[in-house]
Order: sequence, then structure tokens, then C-alpha cells
Amino acid sequence: MTIQRLPSHLINQIAAGEVIERPASVVKELLENSLDADATRIDIDIEQGGKGLIRVHDNGTGISKDEIAIALQRHATSKIHSLDDLECVRSLGFRGEALPSIASVSRLTLASRAVDQNLAWSLCGDADGDLQPAAIPSGTMIEVRDLFYNTPARRKFLKTDKTEFGHIENIVRRVALSRSDVEINLVHNRKPVYQLKQAKSREQKERRLQQLCGASFVEHIINFRHQASGLGLSGWVAVPAFSRSQADLQYFFVNGRMVRDKLLTHAVRQAYQDVLHHQRHAAYVLFLEIDPVMVDVNAHPAKYEVRFRESNSVHGFIRHTIKKVLADVRPGDQAESLMADQVRDDLPFAGNFGKDTTARQHSINLPVKEQLLAYTEFATRASGVLPEQSRPIPADPETSPPLGFALAQLHGVYILAQNKEGLVIIDMHAAHERITYERLKSSMAENGIRSQPLLVPVTVAVSSREADLAESSLEVFEGLGFMLNRMGPESLTIRQVPGLLRNADSASLVRDVLSDLVTYGNSERLKTEINKVLSTMACHGSVRANRQLTIPEMNALLRDMEQTEHSGQCNHGRPTWRQMTMPELDRLFMRGR
Repeated sequence: MTIQRLPSHLINQIAAGEVIERPASVVKELLENSLDADATRIDIDIEQGGKGLIRVHDNGTGISKDEIAIALQRHATSKIHSLDDLECVRSLGFRGEALPSIASVSRLTLASRAVDQNLAWSLCGDADGDLQPAAIPSGTMIEVRDLFYNTPARRKFLKTDKTEFGHIENIVRRVALSRSDVEINLVHNRKPVYQLKQAKSREQKERRLQQLCGASFVEHIINFRHQASGLGLSGWVAVPAFSRSQADLQYFFVNGRMVRDKLLTHAVRQAYQDVLHHQRHAAYVLFLEIDPVMVDVNAHPAKYEVRFRESNSVHGFIRHTIKKVLADVRPGDQAESLMADQVRDDLPFAGNFGKDTTARQHSINLPVKEQLLAYTEFATRASGVLPEQSRPIPADPETSPPLGFALAQLHGVYILAQNKEGLVIIDMHAAHERITYERLKSSMAENGIRSQPLLVPVTVAVSSREADLAESSLEVFEGLGFMLNRMGPESLTIRQVPGLLRNADSASLVRDVLSDLVTYGNSERLKTEINKVLSTMACHGSVRANRQLTIPEMNALLRDMEQTEHSGQCNHGRPTWRQMTMPELDRLFMRGR
């Protein structure tokens, strides 16, 4: 078998196999080039799902006449000049493979006019073609026709036009989300799909977000921005009540680059884990800003995955930030009040009754009856209304608190309350369950995790790497209520476990914690298991259905909800309350028609 050099066109086709999977891959590469050229407007024309035509026209800086042919040569780029540049990539593209790879599997035409030149020039095919004058304004236009026409085996794997265009639309949506300052127009088979104007103000950005992600998403978002330790996280997260059956509304960008990264997804999922049903998915559009030196964007042929030098710090920063954002949402927060300029590092504990914490202190570990007595006592002090006064509704509804004042109880399950917006319906068991759960967690945090010795120590077989990690992380395990000893190169012994988890599979827990430490540098697994126990305790210790409450007891429960973290959802991710506004009620009864 003879060793020989591959011809250039075959090299380009092999490279195309790594970079160009389908028409959407072409669109992604061309859009990234347009953004790198500082374009403020991009027009995209698609025919036959991209199989017939992909045309991308931008108003960027353009390519000079002398460099058009070079742009179609392999590994030719204006974005990287040295190894230092490669270790600090700030542009979306950097390898110089996209254009020659696309040209090798399609009929490509590149036309461009540099900002400092009077004429535009075009080149058809590859770098060996002849330049021709072109009639376009400044910027660059690239036409890609008959994708995979010369590689029929690749073309037959393409799906229907509708499916392929769906992938293109998703790419355009992601790019449009990443750069709200760029006008983007998308046309398919001569029918406009997106006409997205530049968005600079908050209102314009929300309008654009609504076009891309839907009105319902915008109605349930929290906008935030947070910076710490050289990292910045901003964007929108949806409240847990707006959860999805699939992960179809999750967009993450690192330094403006669209990514699909397991570490980032895991961090967000952990932030939501205490407020979201395990079968539901969060919705978000997030932007992480990080020093380019600290992230490797050259980890995937299509540049979808990245690697962080300090992945543990990034993971913890994202999880901690989003968890604080979600915890700071209270009943009565509207869309405009959810828009926070910055997440504070000193967010107060949400279980306090303003300055008076007596009711909370008296009711942390009390049975339901005593807790309700504490509610009544607090309601009397807070509102000046005696328990026998049954309708503590202010004359002016505008002065009512977010969840208003209780009117009645419905079938022993729901509390009906009136606020300035209209009617509030509260699931009393779900609400009390969340309040009790948060108090149990707070008590656990204050008093620590109590350990319980095992009568018979448990031996766990692990890898030598995991044994080394366990030995170097003994303080971590002790803080979680475990006592471990290393008994051999690949053996650990568990002598103490957290008291609340005495009936759990301690060996599996230790293995899972070690796995998390290896992958993410930290583990929330034990905390999650303990919280499951606390959640069960809260469920059994909360007011049950058909329990009759007095009006002051109901009002005290409402005030407690307004001060409790995550009170919008019970421990299982179900909503605890719903608002029906007066206009909604009027429409229900056809008033004004």
C-alpha cells in the first residue's frame, strides 16, 4: 500500500465532513463570518430547506479584491496570526476552514466589496477561478447552491425541506438571541420568516425575545446581571412555573458563542433542582462572559463545545447565581419588577417576617396546630385585627400586600384572597408545605448535619483515583455527615452517615459523590438526598386538605408566603398560587361586551 498526499479538493471534502453536516451548518459558519466582520444587518435567503440555495448578505467590512481568492484557500483567515491568538480567541470563527470546505461540496459564489473600495468583485467556485465585477453595496454576499451535489452519498442523508429548514431556523434564532444589536432577516422560498430589527433598549430586546421565544416566555422571565471573580452571567431565566416538557427553550452563550455544554447545563439544572419537578425542564437565555484565556473554544469541529480551565469555579458561579435569582422572587413580583440590574451578594434570608421574627422562631419545629396558633398570633400583631374579626380587608385595595387578604376557604383546599389585581387562589397545603420545607432547611443549615455511627461499617470498592480523591476530601465528607477511612488502594470504609440518611444506600451515595467531585469539582448529591427527606417531613407536617382555617390564619399564611423563598412552587414543583386579574374575570363573564 503506497503512502501518498491527498489532493486539495479531497482534503477540503474531508474537512467539510467534519464541519458541514447539513445546510444549517453552512448557515452557522456564514453567519459567524458576518458577525466577525462587524455586520449590523444580515439578510438570509433560503430555498428548498437550504438544499437548493443558501444566500447570506451582510453589510460588514467586506473583503478586498486581492484577498477574495485567498479567503477560499484552506487555513486562510484574518482572525488568527499566532499561537497567542489561538489561546485567546475572541472571534467566532478562527480555523479558516469554513469557506473552502463549503466550496468543495457546493456551487459557491463569493462577492464582496471592502469599505475602502469603490467596486465589488465576485469569484465562483474555488480559489482558482477568475474575479468578476459584481453589483453589491459594501459588505459580503455568499451564495451556496446545490449543497452536496458532488457527494450524492451525503445528500441522500438530508431530510425533508421542512426538517432541514427547521434546523436552519434554530441556528438563526440562536444567532439572533446572541446579538440583539444586529438586524436579521430570514426568507424561505421567498416567504419572510423573521424580520428582526436592531434592539438596544430593554423594551426592544424583550420584543425581539418575544418574536424568538414566544410571548409566554417573556411573561415569565427574570432578567438579571451579575459579575464576580472575573466572571459575568446575564440574561433571562423563566420562573419555575413556566417549565417545559422538553429542553427546547434553553440557550447558552459563552462570550457570544452558541454552545451546548454539559457542564453549563448541569449547573443550571442544579440551580433549579429544588423548585422544578424532575420530569420538567427549565427555560432560559443565558450569556457567560469570561476571559478568553480561561476557555478553550477549539474543542469541537463545529465549535459547539468548550472547555474551561477552571470548570469548578464556572460551575459553582452559575449555579449559585441562578439559585439566588430564583430565590429572590416573591409573590406579587410582576414582569417589570422581575427585571433586576444586578444580583446582590447579600440577599437576605427570605423566611423573616420583616423585623419581627418571633412567629418564625416559635414555629420552626412545631406541629401543625402550634404553627397555626403562631400564624394567628402573628396575624393579630401584624394587622391589628383580632382573631374574631373575620374580614380584615382594607377599604383601599391598592394598599393590600401582594397576595392580598383572605376572603374564604373553598372546599377545605383553596384559599380565596383579594388583592389590587383581582382574585388570588392559593393551594393551602402546597403553600404551607413549601414554607415548612424552607424552615426545615434553614434549621438544618443553622444546626448542621448530625451523623450516626454504623453498627457494621460498610466497605466500598472504588478506583484508585476515587480513593485518592476521597482521602484528600475527608473534610468535605465530614461536613456532609460522613466518616470515611481508606482501607486499601481501591477500598473505602464508611463508619458514620448523616442521621437523616441512615436508611439510604450509603455505598452508592459515596460513589455518586465521588463521581460528581471528579466531573464537576463539587457535589450536591447528599444535599439533594437530605432535602428529599426534609421535603417528605414538610409534606407530612403541613396543613392537610379539609382543615378549616380562620381568616387570620389564612392571612398569616399569605404573609408568610410573601416572605419565603421559592414560595411560588411546592416541594414537587407544582404552583402554590394563581392570580386572576379583574380584566380576566370581566372577559370570563363577558362584562363590557
